[in-house]
Amino acid sequence: MKRQRNRGRVVAAVLAAMCAAAALPGQAHAAGPGVYAFDPDAKNVQGAATNVEASTLDEGVPYRSLIEPGEKLYYRVTLDDASAAYVSAVAVPGDSGEVAYGDGISVSLRETDDTRCSSERAYFGSGEYARPIAAYVSRTIEEGSSTCQESGQYDVLVERESKETSNSDAWDLELRFLQEPRLRSGTSMPTDGPDSWPSASAQPLTGKQQKRSGGAGYSEATGLEAGRWQDTVAPGQTRFYRVPVDWGQQIHATAGLSNSTSAADDFVGNALTLSLDNPAQGHVSDATLSYSGGPASASLSPLPPVAYRNRFDSSSQVSAMRFAGWYYLSVSLSPKLKEFYGEKPIPFELAVQVKNDAETSPYEGDAGVFGVTDQDRDVARKGKNAREAAQSGPMKVVAAAGIGTGSVLVLGLGVWTLLARRRAAGSPASGRPASGRPA
Repeated sequence: MKRQRNRGRVVAAVLAAMCAAAALPGQAHAAGPGVYAFDPDAKNVQGAATNVEASTLDEGVPYRSLIEPGEKLYYRVTLDDASAAYVSAVAVPGDSGEVAYGDGISVSLRETDDTRCSSERAYFGSGEYARPIAAYVSRTIEEGSSTCQESGQYDVLVERESKETSNSDAWDLELRFLQEPRLRSGTSMPTDGPDSWPSASAQPLTGKQQKRSGGAGYSEATGLEAGRWQDTVAPGQTRFYRVPVDWGQQIHATAGLSNSTSAADDFVGNALTLSLDNPAQGHVSDATLSYSGGPASASLSPLPPVAYRNRFDSSSQVSAMRFAGWYYLSVSLSPKLKEFYGEKPIPFELAVQVKNDAETSPYEGDAGVFGVTDQDRDVARKGKNAREAAQSGPMKVVAAAGIGTGSVLVLGLGVWTLLARRRAAGSPASGRPASGRPA
C-alpha cells in the first residue's frame, strides 16, 4: 500500500509540474508596463546601410531587428509577378524614455533602382508616449501598371525619425513579409474603391460582460469574439487582442476606461489609445480618450466591411480593410497617469461587434492568414492566442510553455526510473522486503 501511495505522490507531482508548465503562456498576459512580447520564433536580422548589402526576409518568417535615431536601414524581399505582397514593421520604443510629436518610422517598398512602390509612416501623434506602433507597405498587382509589377528582388527601407529632445536609445523592430494568395481563376474583381457602405455608429452592447486578459504583443494577442470584455491596463502598458473578421463583415470597437479609486481628478489628455491593425499588421484606425479620474470611452470610427475592392480606395483606413483574417486591437495607457493616479492597473471594458454574415473568399486554395476558418472562430471563443492555438497535444503545450521537449523527457524518464527501482526493490527477485525503506 505504501509503495502504491508513493507512486501516486510522484505521479501527482509530475502532473502538477506539467500543468504548471502548460499554464506558463498565460503568464505573458501579466507582462509589466513597457514590456513587449516579440514572436518567440523571430529570427535576428541586421539592417544594412546600403541596399546591396541588405539581408533577405523570407516569406512568413518573423524577424527582429534594431534601429537607431536617424538611421536608414535596408532589407530585401523576393516577389513573384502575380501576388500582392506586404512587409510590416512594428517599432517598439519600450519604456526607455520620452517620445515627441512626430517621432516614428517610415517604411517603403522599392525596386532596386529606387523606384518607390508604396510607403507608410507610423508616428506618435496626439498620444505622445512610447508604445508599439506599426506600419506596412504593399505591392498590388494592377492591370495596365508598369511599376513594381515584375518578379525579382525589392528593397524594404525603414527610416527612424526622432526629435533631439527624445530618448536616443535604439528601438526594437519586428518585421514580417507576407504574400497574398492568388485569386481564383476567372475571377473578375473591381478595380475601384467602394461607392458607399454602412457608416452609422454601432449601438452599445448590452450583453453580459466577461473577463479576458490581453497579451503583450501581436504573437500573444488574445482571441476575442463579439461581446463585452473586461481587462486591466497599467500606465505605460499595451494590451493586445485579435478578432476574426471575414469577407463582408464589419468590425466596431469601443474602449471604456473605469473611474479611478483614488481621490485625484487631474486631467490627462490622450490618456488611452485604442488601435486597430489588419492581418498584415497594417495600421487601420485609432481613437483616444482623455481622463480626469471618471469613466471615459473612445470608439473607432465606423469602418467599411472587409472587401477586396477596398484596396483601391484613396483613404488609408478604407484601403486597409482589404482582406479577411485576424484583426488586431490594442489598448495603451499613457504613463502620465502614474503621476496622478498611481501605478496600479485600471479596469477597462473592450466592446467588440462583428456584423454581417461571412461571404465567400475570392482566393484560389488555402487563404492562410488572409482568411477565417471555423477553427479560428473556435479559438476566438476560447480566448486563445496564436501560439496556444497551434498546440495539438500535452507535450507540445509543455514545450510552448518554455520547457523543452528534452527537459520533459528527462523529467519523465527520471520519474519512471524511480518507480521502476521501487518496484524492483519490492519484487521477490530482489531479496528485499516490500517495505524495506520507510516512505
